[in-house]
This record gives sequence, C-alpha cells and structure tokens, in this order.
Amino acid sequence: MNTPLKQTWDLESIFPGGSSSPEFLAFVDGAEADVAVFRQSLDGASAPTSSEDTEVLQKLTDLVQSIQVKLHESYAFVGCLSAQNQNDKKAIQLEGKVRTIAADYLSGMTFFDQLLKNTSDDVWNAIVEKEPFKSVAYPLSERRELAKEMLSPEMESLINELAIDGYHGWSDLYDTTVSQFRIPYEEDGKVEELSAGQAFNKLNVADYEARQAMMKKWEDKWSDNADFCAEALNHLAGFRLKVYKQRGWDTVHKEPLDINRLKKETLDIMWEVIDRNKDVFVKFLNRKAQLLGLEKLSWVDVGAPLGDASQKISYDDGAKLIVEQFRNFSPKMADFAVKAFESAWIEAEDRGGKRPGGFCTGFPVEQETRIFMTYSGTTDNVGTLAHELGHSYHQYVMEGMPPLAHNYAMNVAETASTFAEMIVNDALVKNAATDEEKIVLLEGKIGNSISFFMNIHARFIFETNFYAERSKGIVSVERLNELMVDAQKAAYKDALSEYHPHFWAAKLHFYSTGVPFYNFPYTFGYLFSAGIYARAVEEGIAFEDKYAALLRDTGSMTTEQLAEKHLGVDLTKPDFWQAAVDMAIADVEYFLELTADKVK
Repeated sequence: MNTPLKQTWDLESIFPGGSSSPEFLAFVDGAEADVAVFRQSLDGASAPTSSEDTEVLQKLTDLVQSIQVKLHESYAFVGCLSAQNQNDKKAIQLEGKVRTIAADYLSGMTFFDQLLKNTSDDVWNAIVEKEPFKSVAYPLSERRELAKEMLSPEMESLINELAIDGYHGWSDLYDTTVSQFRIPYEEDGKVEELSAGQAFNKLNVADYEARQAMMKKWEDKWSDNADFCAEALNHLAGFRLKVYKQRGWDTVHKEPLDINRLKKETLDIMWEVIDRNKDVFVKFLNRKAQLLGLEKLSWVDVGAPLGDASQKISYDDGAKLIVEQFRNFSPKMADFAVKAFESAWIEAEDRGGKRPGGFCTGFPVEQETRIFMTYSGTTDNVGTLAHELGHSYHQYVMEGMPPLAHNYAMNVAETASTFAEMIVNDALVKNAATDEEKIVLLEGKIGNSISFFMNIHARFIFETNFYAERSKGIVSVERLNELMVDAQKAAYKDALSEYHPHFWAAKLHFYSTGVPFYNFPYTFGYLFSAGIYARAVEEGIAFEDKYAALLRDTGSMTTEQLAEKHLGVDLTKPDFWQAAVDMAIADVEYFLELTADKVK
C-alpha cells in the first residue's frame, strides 16, 4: 500500500465543484424529471390482472429503481459536503432540494404500493416467479404487505409533504445549531476552539483532570442549549406519534422493527439475555476503576484508555494494521480496503468545521463509497475506521444486484461493520507481545461490549420511556434529564458514580428522521457479527465467500430468515444470543485474570 495516504476524500471525481457543481445540479434536475415521469405514469395505472399483464408494473418498477439510485447518489453527495464543512450553506440548501424531490417520490410510492396491494394473491405469486420481478420479489412483496397497514395514498402523500418543513425541518435545525458549537480546550498553554466532533474526541483522553474538565464543558454546552434541543426532540417525537396514531399503530417499536425486518420476539430475547448477563460486566467496570485509581467510574471514565492506549497511532499505521488483519480473514476484503485507502475514499483529517461522528455512504452510479470520520490517532479511531470499511465492503459485494435488492436494514448493516471491527480488535489482542499490551487492547475490545450492552441499552430504555411520556404531552428539560439518568442507571446496573444527564441532547441519533430508534440495531449487529465471526474463525479463509453470500442476501429476506439460511440458528430463542454474549464474557474473565495482581 502506497504511503503517505491522503486523509481527505476525493469528491471531485463524482461531481466537480462541490456545492457549486453544475454537473450535480444537472444530475438533481434529472432525478426531479424522472420523478415527474414516475408520477405521471402512475396516473390511471391499474393493478395487473394476470401474470402476463405486467408491462405497466415493469415500467414503474424500472423507474423506481432508477430514481432510487439517483436519489441515493444525491443524498450521499450533499451529505458528504455538509459533513466535511458544516458552514457550507449551499450544501444545506441542496439537501433541502433533494429532500423535496425525495418527498415527491415517496408520495408517488404510496400510489405504487397500492398497485401492489390491489394485485390478487394468485396473480402476484405468479408474477414474482418470473424475471424481472423474481430478483426483487422480496422487497416488492414486503412493500405490498406494509401497504395494507398504511393510510390512503392521499393521506400518506400529505404526510410526506408536510414532513419536509415540519418533521425533517426540526432535524435539520438541530444539525445546523450543533454545527455552530465551539468548546474551548487548552493544551500546552494554547487555547483552541473545538467543534462538537473534536471536543467529543477529547472526552477519551488519558489524563483524568483533562477528561473531567472537558466533560464539564461538554455538559455545560448542552445544558446551555437544552431548551432548544428539548423543543426539537419533542416535536420530532410528536410528529411520529401523530402519524402512528392515524395508522392505528399502538407501539413506537413497530416502525423500527419493520424497518429492520425483525420480530419483536427477537428483540425482546436479545435484551433479556444481555440484561441477565450484566453482572460480569459490572465487575469489569469496577476493576477498571481500580486500575485507574478511582473508587468508581464516572460516565466519562468508562471510555478512558488504560496504559499505552493513550499513545498515538498514525493514520498510515492504522491503515496498515487494518489491511493486515483483514487479510488474515479475507484477502478480498483486504484488497478492497487497500483500494479505498489509495483511491482517497476516506475523509479522516482532524480539523475544525466537520460534523461529529462517522459514517459510510455509497455512490451507486460510480459504484464507489466514501467514509467520513475524524482521526486523531486513538485505538478507538482505528476501530472506527475498520467499522466504516466494513460498511463499505458490504456495499461493494452487492454490486451488480438490482437496486431494490440493495435495501438492507440498519441492523444487518451494523453486522458487516462490527464484524470488520471485531477482526481487527481480536487479532490485536491475540498478537500482543506482553501482558501489559494485551490488557490495554483487551480493555478496548471489552469497551465495545460495554457500549453495545449498556450505553446502547440506555438509549433504548430512554427512548421507550420518553415516547410513553411524550404521548401524554411535552416533556420538559428537567424530566428529560431524569429519564436519561434513570435509563443509564438501569442499563449500567448503577455501577457508575456520575452519569450524563444531557446525553439525550448530545446524541444526534435521537434527532434522526431517517431511522427511528437509532440504537438497538447496533447491539443486534454486534452480537450477530459475533456469531458470524465464530464461524469465520472455525473455517478460516474458506468462509470469505460464504460471508459475501450472506451480505448479498441482506436485502432479500427477514433477519430471522437470514440467520436460519446462513448460520442455521433461530434468533427468537436465547441460545444464539447467549453464545454470542459468552464470547464477550470470556474476554472479561481473561481481563480480570490478567489484572488480578495489579490491584489491591
């Protein structure tokens, strides 16, 4: 792999000129024209009456897939522009235009879904046995079934239109407000104004006093803006609840479960197994506190590094490490990572003005991806980079499939990313030269388990309880803080000395309009990937093609069907989940053994 590697991505090869790109404007206009043709083609269209009467349906399905690709490309580009520079006002305006076009398309889709719904079962079953429908039979049949639970096309269309300036508007305003945040940070006698993303990285520094000082500034910043955040969160939730009520849905979990193609029984048993195994993770938190010389960990101490984890890992060294570990499992995956690094698909530079967090987004026209993060040299950063490369590889192996078959859910998307992260973390622990190095790396690996089993669980508990109270009226800042701390205490088994009351304001996932309950899919992906990883370890490189086959099926069946077909397991039973949690427990037990003589 050629070094040094660029730490800024190449967007010019996609649409030159950034937010002023004439090519991009023309592309968006083309998508808008296609949507107009789609809407016109729906006028007077009727459901097929026989398996031969498919000309209209085929034309519409082709348009659906073409528009999906163009909208995905458009959203990806404006998303990259606004992430790399939150002061790019043109990018925000472009995103608004794309969203308006997408809303028009979604409104049209409600009428398209009616054609599917109004097709008789016998005719439908015959249609999906033949191409070009057979290869997209699952996503079309899924839409057909979901349409039976929706309002009339006119009502659903109105909801989509109103959501632009209402529902999505609150999310956009939250993002814009956070982009203006600046938090002072002093290092080596120099004070620097950090963006929210940069400040968040400073919460995990090794120095206790610096960590605590930044946490106070972090909490104070969100406290100062809590009224606005509460306003946004309440209105986002209120919009959802009103829509759910009109549709006759009696639980806020219905939509996220449908989106993730997951049964309620599966979600319930996953959390049940996790919760009854938490005592050993509390032991880990207590041991980490002892190693840090603390009586008890506070919220900000949970992610604090041990020992040499505070040393910086250069971007080039981090990339080399990832590629080497990928190659031990899958040469194809390693080669793909090299391509991503050398083709400048990754935006990793540590600079101001960038949005916090990380993501991977696809450009289906070019059949490329782009990865966004802020790399500051921590072991966590290396894990995040591997995580996002896992997402990128998932999209890569699906190239050549129909666009509708690309629509995989978040929970299985997080499976691919977490699996990639697991490969790197596990190999690092096993290859550590000394016990001290092993302790440091093992702590980082267990930190992921803590995040998925406790931090994510706290988010799930909070949102569930928040929606219950929001259904009765506006929830105040003070009550939001109480709900958040109560959820954190429950999820962490009250193992911490201090919590993060304004986490509900600081976590942008709560403000996402694209994915309701943007939490449990992470935990699902972590445990599901553990089961896949166990197979990979058992079978070695021979498993890489089976893994790719599993990823290719993620958009074409339910999650339970995916697990049954490729792993031979029943996700509604506790056995799979317990086996996956046991892998994390084994790490904790090993950590406790290695550190037993290092504490009093």
